[in-house]
Amino acid sequence: MEHKAIFYGVSVGPGDPELLTLAALRAVEACPVIAAPQTPSGRTLALDILRGAADLTGKTILPLPLAMTRDKSILEEEYRRAADLVRPHLQAGRSVAMLTLGDVSVYSTVHYLYRILAGEGWPARLIPGVPSFCAAAAALGRSLTAMDKPLHILPAGSSGLEEALALPGTKVLMKSGRRLPQVVEELAGREELHPALALNCGLKDEYLCPDLAEYDGRQSYFATFLVGEETT
Repeated sequence: MEHKAIFYGVSVGPGDPELLTLAALRAVEACPVIAAPQTPSGRTLALDILRGAADLTGKTILPLPLAMTRDKSILEEEYRRAADLVRPHLQAGRSVAMLTLGDVSVYSTVHYLYRILAGEGWPARLIPGVPSFCAAAAALGRSLTAMDKPLHILPAGSSGLEEALALPGTKVLMKSGRRLPQVVEELAGREELHPALALNCGLKDEYLCPDLAEYDGRQSYFATFLVGEETT
């Protein structure tokens, strides 16, 4: 069976609407349905970012409730429920643009729905975007790599941080969640690693801390640490 409707996974960048790509805006324009992940509190941050760059008049907005949990079984069930909300629109011939913060290939919810729907035979496309760690590095005035140095992207909320810090090159620590204070504590006193922190990069309450010794204790789910040899 040939389907005309397309499922798009659309990157909206880390926060600043001006960081949306032309490809992202064109995908949104092509889709009558805009699907946006929704937190238990009702927040749809990716949709808020998109509204700063695109006119969504006449579009159907489809919230996709998703839990803030690390439990894989719960998440898998929620992804399938989200796919169940998207599928009827595709069956009716309406293309759907599902939004994701940052880039679709970095810790992205959209890829789980992409896997489900593309696996069923629906045409599916991914639109890349600016990942949060690149925006954070730019905001902090840092380079992430040098000619002969690797770059590591690591979940700070998992165990094994000490081993991660021993890796060569620059380490990007993401997804710290509730462990943010513990991560700051573990990085304290490691001046040789030049640890820096960006919270809510690109948003109105952006907080940049080039030197963790000056960290004022504020918290956010959207935290990005840059650790390792500074390259200029």
